[in-house]
Amino acid sequence: EVQLVESGGGLVQPGGSLRLSCEASGFTFSSYAMSWARQAPGKGLEWISSISSGGGSTNYGDSVKGRFAISRDNAKNTVYLQMNSLKPEDTAVYYCNADVPVRGTNLDYRYWGQGTQVTVSS
Repeated sequence: EVQLVESGGGLVQPGGSLRLSCEASGFTFSSYAMSWARQAPGKGLEWISSISSGGGSTNYGDSVKGRFAISRDNAKNTVYLQMNSLKPEDTAVYYCNADVPVRGTNLDYRYWGQGTQVTVSS
């Protein structure tokens, strides 16, 4: 069973930093790209960042580019999101996700974690 478990959220002041973690299980973590997305109150889901299976390629949304950094440790089946220079508009529930093939088909299923709340406020 595929599971993604996020942690590391919390309350932080503007300008502060947080590091989110997402521990994966139930699939060959090192074979798949991983992503982070967020959903702010009253808004839709926003893609934040992705990292390739080996970690050599990363991409970021414009709203977080230069402030957030995604990384992964394939030995620990964990993907991270280092968030710096946080702003009140970064307040959201943050989710990690992975597209994993469905056995016996040529389809992928996007798995999501339960999310972790990040609140940026003074």
